[in-house]
Amino acid sequence: MTVLEVRDVHRVHGTGATSVTALDGISLTVGAGELVAVMGPSGSGKSTLLNLAGGLDSPTRGQVLVDGTSLQSLSRKQLAAWRRKRIGYVFQDLNLIASLTAAENVALPLDLDGVRGSRRQAEEALTEVGLDGYADRFPDEMSGGQQQRVAVARALIGERRLVLADEPTGALDSRTGEAVLRLLRSKVDDGAAAVLVTHDARHAAWADRVVFLRDGVVADVSERDQPEELLSTP
Repeated sequence: MTVLEVRDVHRVHGTGATSVTALDGISLTVGAGELVAVMGPSGSGKSTLLNLAGGLDSPTRGQVLVDGTSLQSLSRKQLAAWRRKRIGYVFQDLNLIASLTAAENVALPLDLDGVRGSRRQAEEALTEVGLDGYADRFPDEMSGGQQQRVAVARALIGERRLVLADEPTGALDSRTGEAVLRLLRSKVDDGAAAVLVTHDARHAAWADRVVFLRDGVVADVSERDQPEELLSTP
């Protein structure tokens, strides 16, 4: 079953002679139980693609559908509710709320929807990312790597159908980074769809498919029966 569908999406910033094309006719589908890694040089459109897939930006032309619903057809209020329930996002800049504890940051999407037991679920999510005992700490009381794990826990909590991760292991040591990727892989194996933006081939090795972007277009797609094969690619 297709969870994410990007149909001939273009994203142009500005107009006229000063316009910049970030994406130039991208098409992509990601099914339930599938992890797709997106790689490419800086400026290739990776983060723009993720923002469009998560409904944080709108395409200049084309469509983005999640579970068959066009994000462009939703009102701002509907889109916000849709994202909270169905889409988990790990941002490069984390976007943790400084005045909330780790548990409160993780539980926030559930609290906004009135889900019972959000505190318990948040504590369980924090334990899964190796932060047992950190529930009541504020972001400024944690290291950058610990903050990143809080952001990962927030993205994975609940019944998210689509997880979008923009360099989720950037501030982590290799051991913790691998643990985070295992969690992401586990979420996918349980039926979610995920898109992982990364510069690291070893992280892309966890994916079922690797999409390479260059200058806003798909330059190549690598299908792998065994994602670990990427580890041996020169």
